[in-house]
Amino acid sequence: MLGLLGFYDELDERSGSPNGSILDAVRPVGEPDEADLVAYLDAGHVLIDVMEGGRDVITGSVHRHSSGCSSPMTDGVWLWRLDFPHYLETHHVALPGAFVEHVRSLDYRMPAVSVARFASHYDETMPLIGWASAVPWRSAATVLVPEPRVVMSKVRFDAEVSAGGREQPYGKRRKARKA
Repeated sequence: MLGLLGFYDELDERSGSPNGSILDAVRPVGEPDEADLVAYLDAGHVLIDVMEGGRDVITGSVHRHSSGCSSPMTDGVWLWRLDFPHYLETHHVALPGAFVEHVRSLDYRMPAVSVARFASHYDETMPLIGWASAVPWRSAATVLVPEPRVVMSKVRFDAEVSAGGREQPYGKRRKARKA
């Protein structure tokens, strides 16, 4: 089974999420290498692109991972939501020691994932986060290789929000045109 990160009660309509309440995980400061841990999480392999928008469940504000926020991501050992890095960098949520050790041992570099080795863990873990069936999503011969992804930094996102460039998770709201 994959380790689970950031599947909090407040992020799911089901009760009894694997990681409990996010309010119990919030800390005043993060790990000394929190920025590297956030970058690692941002580089994860997207398993399923979920088309939705969400807001920070603590503050109600939009954030850089609002679009597609519940998309599951992995490094082959751990599973997290696309928006988990936001909660780590903004609210310094507690991390399992085993996860921190794992990432540090990889020198913060996302590993390639062999789907053949990963598939059974995927199948047993996905129902725990509310996916009723874990349909095979790739060929067993596939290896997921980390690809560079453009992920906006929190600093840049916050600057755009302050400047009025991001009112909604999907950009500026436009007025409807009259026919």
